[in-house]
Amino acid sequence: MERRLAAVLAADVAGYSRLMGADEEGTLARLKALRKTLVDPTIAAHRGRIVKTTGDGMLVEFASAVDATRGAVEIQRGMAEQNAAVLQNQRMELRIGIHVGDIMIDENDIFGDGVNIAARLEGIAEPGGICISSSAHDLVRGRVEVEFVDFGEQRLKNIDRPVRVYQLNLVPKAVTVAEAPRPTLVPLDKPSLAVLSFTNMTGDPDQDYLGDGIAEDIITMLSRSWWLLVIARNSSFTYKGRAVDVKQIRRELGVRYVLEGSVRRNGNRVRITTQLIDAETGSHLWA
Repeated sequence: MERRLAAVLAADVAGYSRLMGADEEGTLARLKALRKTLVDPTIAAHRGRIVKTTGDGMLVEFASAVDATRGAVEIQRGMAEQNAAVLQNQRMELRIGIHVGDIMIDENDIFGDGVNIAARLEGIAEPGGICISSSAHDLVRGRVEVEFVDFGEQRLKNIDRPVRVYQLNLVPKAVTVAEAPRPTLVPLDKPSLAVLSFTNMTGDPDQDYLGDGIAEDIITMLSRSWWLLVIARNSSFTYKGRAVDVKQIRRELGVRYVLEGSVRRNGNRVRITTQLIDAETGSHLWA
């Protein structure tokens, strides 16, 4: 099996289940148009190869970390321009992770830690944001005109060693310091939270999108708080439908708090319950 060093970019749409639940056909049409007019042409212009797409996500290989990062910045800034006139709850926003590492090639697919780390970095990126590893940062520093926020070493799910993470500050130069949003990523001594998919208690599996959509809305809103680290949907939703102790979630995701809940429907009314749990002790703090 062939191996090589590559820059791997992983991306997905934040809040995709919620968008699909609200307007399935419209969301698919918007995603298709977005790829055709912005994402795919930008990747090609920066010499990237789209390895595969998975519904709302994609995996891209670049020979250069600089090309990968410049392409990601161009895509996110283009997305921000398109979203400027769109209501917040209707915006289509990407999360992007980039890592440089050794990969294995099997036919046209790629595998290995280089791919896994890029996917985990995408999972902790904020909607509209980019997270890169230190291996990528060392190669692009001074070559890409953005600021980097050092997030320190992070424990990423199923990665056996800590990874130093940097978030890219994509605030346009025209925005003043007073107007610029604070970075979402925060030091490790700040509170951290995993929001689990809300359990569907309606008895109808077709209503699963309600619990997913509510949890995604909470993740999106809370992730804009500069003082709070909110684990991305791709990581927290892996526990959907599983009976997992919160202490296990704490060990695997490195969070202090877990928010869980359920959704019940009674005729035209929907009842939502939530519980905030201290993952270190397992005690309920609020319900």
